[in-house]
Amino acid sequence: MSTEHNNTIPARQDVAEADRWNLSKLFTDDHAWRKGLDEFNSRVPEITSFKGTLGTSVSALHECLDYLTQLETLGERLGYYAQLRYSEDAGDSKNQERVSLFMQAASAATTARSFVDPEIQSIETETLNAFLEDPLLEDYQVYLRKLIRMKPHILSEAEERLLGMQMEANQTAQKAFSSLTDVDFDFGTIETPEGPKPLSQSSLSSFLMNPDRSLRETAYRQFYQVYNAHKNTIATLYAGSVHLDTYQARARNFQSSRAAALFPDNVPEDVYDNLISTVSDHLPALHRYYSLRKKLLGLDHYQIFDNYVPLISDVEATHSYSRAVELISEALMPLGSEYVDTLRNGLLGGWVDKYENKGKRSGAFSAGSFAGDPYILMNYKEDVLRDVFTLAHEGGHSMHSWYSSRNNPFPHYDYTIFEAEVASTFNEQLLLKYLLERADDHRMRAYLINKHIDDILATLFRQTMFAEFEHMTHHMNESGTPLTVDSLRSTYKSLLEKYFGPDVTIDTESDLEGLRIPHFYRAYYVYKYATGISAAITLSKRVLDGGARERDEYFNFLKSGGSRFPIDALNVAGVDMSTPQPISEAMTVFNERITELERLTGHGL
Repeated sequence: MSTEHNNTIPARQDVAEADRWNLSKLFTDDHAWRKGLDEFNSRVPEITSFKGTLGTSVSALHECLDYLTQLETLGERLGYYAQLRYSEDAGDSKNQERVSLFMQAASAATTARSFVDPEIQSIETETLNAFLEDPLLEDYQVYLRKLIRMKPHILSEAEERLLGMQMEANQTAQKAFSSLTDVDFDFGTIETPEGPKPLSQSSLSSFLMNPDRSLRETAYRQFYQVYNAHKNTIATLYAGSVHLDTYQARARNFQSSRAAALFPDNVPEDVYDNLISTVSDHLPALHRYYSLRKKLLGLDHYQIFDNYVPLISDVEATHSYSRAVELISEALMPLGSEYVDTLRNGLLGGWVDKYENKGKRSGAFSAGSFAGDPYILMNYKEDVLRDVFTLAHEGGHSMHSWYSSRNNPFPHYDYTIFEAEVASTFNEQLLLKYLLERADDHRMRAYLINKHIDDILATLFRQTMFAEFEHMTHHMNESGTPLTVDSLRSTYKSLLEKYFGPDVTIDTESDLEGLRIPHFYRAYYVYKYATGISAAITLSKRVLDGGARERDEYFNFLKSGGSRFPIDALNVAGVDMSTPQPISEAMTVFNERITELERLTGHGL
């Protein structure tokens, strides 16, 4: 029996093989991984043999870059295998050891190659420009031109070596947060009419969607009691992560952590500011939606734990994993048979680790590498419609990786997260359209409209709130304001009040949410979800309303990998993210959905 049907969370060894991903394209087993690590470690010392040669000739530079590419391709396989095994079960000491061994090896390699970038940048401009004209360096054009752009922020060889040696230590806050919240925390069980059920990072969403308000409240408060008991530890971990961001930005001569985070993608800081200001301007629409929810749920006091229960709660929305794959495949047919067949075969044939198990990382992600399959971690629950959309979302990431790795050389196949969130949310838009077109009555349509509103809320409004919090906390740190439990909670509470508006009661424990977001340990990441859905709404409409040209332009975007900066790549697809227009267009859709929901729910649903 698949783990999706169990009321208890199984141990990893009890998960059926058919429900696990197949990592054999990375390494056939742990023994093969260890042999790969030995090979990697044996080759790292050879990097230094290239020192002092890079500016002597094109062939010398090419030889070094080829060697590094071979080593880094192996390193990527080693890293993905180790991290994916760790994400299966972070409590397994062998998985912990494997990640640690890889981090030691990767740190050594980073230290050994620390001379490469400064030495290339020291080549005389005229000589380097002549090198760039040589076909021998064709696969390295993008890397070299981006490296030249980074010149003001690359340090001396000795300084780069020191930064490289810190690589493993810099993971401490993030790894400790993950171990604490995913492994050590015990949230207990919740009594339900079907008997006690375990409360976890993954199952919380199911409880909060339950129509029984007392059950929602119990789960919510019990969940945050655990965070409250460890609030000082988590606040210290997050403050340490922010301090590290500030240190690294200053070490590399950036004016701020945000400037450092946005520079590699060549994203102007105005894009970040435009997102926050445009969303802030449209908060009355969000408050209008909360007011509607409060009315339809018949509540005198609307609280945050009421925010996830579907307004149309008695519409059947249960999908087995296999049925979810078929729905997604049917919805994505406008993208053609190659796309759909490849994705379907992957979702059913070893790309996906499907269900929750003890010690498994919460949430979902796609991990696309150059050599392996574009793997997907899920904690799929068949009674949560959002998980069908999540599978479509992660499938978008994976297909982006599939096209990128087949149309680019290793040095620049990897696209940015800014672009990735477009491909993933694009798929969600097509799935929604497909389901809406087949809604057989106005109740089902209202259910899906409610789902879409909640989706835009979660991806655009909520992620923008997260982005604003990140920017505020980093600015506090950079200006000398201490990051304490109280300052972090009060900052987050002010944003809860701003975004939720006057009709929502903010409970005492609600501001603890700011301490539980894993993405905060990867600074200035979450805003890309918000820009991604804005671009995806615009692009999906463009492709569905257009013809072969619009679809081909979208595929050109998927195939571009890391060959362009993200805003340039999206321009190829037909959307200009340097302006607030795509965000405003998404807000227009949000307003239209609320108006339709008001109309549909006025029919006595």
